[in-house]
Amino acid sequence: MNNITMKMNADELIMQALREDITSEDITTNSVMRHYQAGEVDLICKQDGVIAGLGVFKRVFELLDEKTEVIFYCQDGDNVKKGEKIGLVRGDIRVLLSGERTALNYLQRMSGIATYTREIAKLFEGTKTKLLDTRKTTPNMRIFEKYSVKVGGGYNHRYNLSDGILLKDNHIGAAGGVKEAIMMAKEYAPFVRKIEIEVENLDMLAQALEAGADIIMLDNMSVEDMRKAVELCRGKAETECSGNVTRENVARLVDIGVDYVSSGALTHSSPILDLSLKNLHAI
Repeated sequence: MNNITMKMNADELIMQALREDITSEDITTNSVMRHYQAGEVDLICKQDGVIAGLGVFKRVFELLDEKTEVIFYCQDGDNVKKGEKIGLVRGDIRVLLSGERTALNYLQRMSGIATYTREIAKLFEGTKTKLLDTRKTTPNMRIFEKYSVKVGGGYNHRYNLSDGILLKDNHIGAAGGVKEAIMMAKEYAPFVRKIEIEVENLDMLAQALEAGADIIMLDNMSVEDMRKAVELCRGKAETECSGNVTRENVARLVDIGVDYVSSGALTHSSPILDLSLKNLHAI
């Protein structure tokens, strides 16, 4: 995440998180540290994983005090090991204490997503299938979580509702059917937009292909039906598989031949990567 992206999109969200944690003052820190004192603290990894969000971690402290110095011994995407010292933060001890939890919350969450994503993405190495995230993200965390998926080796599906057309079951119901939904989307949307539609069986698939959908999402279909669907779509539309895709069951989808596999679990079910700030001392 570069500096322009950070300042334009992330700074406001980080400030909201800081305001959530510090409404008027950090009363605990102010009670034990009445005046400025320079100090530093180590960033320690407490379990193996993939690190992601170092720039966000750093930015938390910079927004509290631009003079804070953050040094890293790794970069986003690196594998880190339990017990490894991966960075340090140096500056006003009051800033180090007040920013600690918010900074770690971001880094642990983002690193957990990158770690979980990499475990699944490795299964698709050597195939044409790309692993995608979804919009099943934590409110106000989407920019951070989708970035973390990319760090872990996955790809981003549409960012938000303005980013692409995806006709799901309720859109189809509102339109009156598969063909009707695709026809309406083609009439309304700019020609540069691809039209994706969700189907639940081979009959819906046939209707979607006849109506000219660009991407067919195979939702919660059996492996056997997905194989048939991929053959039917060959040369006519791209295919995406979705529906309760997790680390535990994704292996069944590796050799089906779909273009994409989307998984909400990447962002809604990944555990955090345990990290800690330790050994705070004055300098």
